[in-house]
Parts: sequence; structure tokens; C-alpha cells
Amino acid sequence: MVSEIDPDEVESRLEDDDPPLVVDVSTPEDFEAGHIPGSINVPLDDIVSNLGRISGARHIVAVCPRGEASIQAVRLLSAYEGTNDATIESMAGGLDAWTGPLERGPDA
Repeated sequence: MVSEIDPDEVESRLEDDDPPLVVDVSTPEDFEAGHIPGSINVPLDDIVSNLGRISGARHIVAVCPRGEASIQAVRLLSAYEGTNDATIESMAGGLDAWTGPLERGPDA
């Protein structure tokens, strides 16, 4: 079973001294349209080839528009050695459930 974290809890933890790494698995276009400040964009199809950007994080929160692709991302990340020691969670409900601030790209 994939572990999920409530969007309000994500927002609260982003204020911690050691915040989670928020990995937005949306397409680049969706990421530019709106994403959690400080998150990195690693589209789901590119997760394996971008493990170097993710491995070593102690807490990883996967995010997508509706909370479906992020569940797949958690399954993929949980299978790799570089993330074995990390807490890996999917943000429940995705960005549709996020009420915090959003950053947008220059073309959005």
C-alpha cells in the first residue's frame, strides 16, 4: 500500500528546518501552469533517468494534478536503492487538493 500525506501536512512540513523534497511528476506544461514553490519537476516517464536528483533525500513527497500519477511515482521510487532509507509519500488528492501558494512558469 502506498503511503499518502495530506496537503495541509505537506504545507506545514515545508516550513520545517528539514523540509521534504517535493517531486512534481506532472508534464512540464502542467508544472509551468502551477506547482508547489520549491518543488522539482520530474515527469513520471523520466523518474528512473532522474534518480540522481532524488536519491539521498530523507523525505520525498510525490505530487501530480490529481494524486494518481504520484502514487505510481511512489511505487517506482520505493523500488530503488538510492531511496531505500527515505520516507516516500504521495500527496493525497494532488494539486487539486492543495490550498497553499502556487508558483507559475514565465509562460503560464
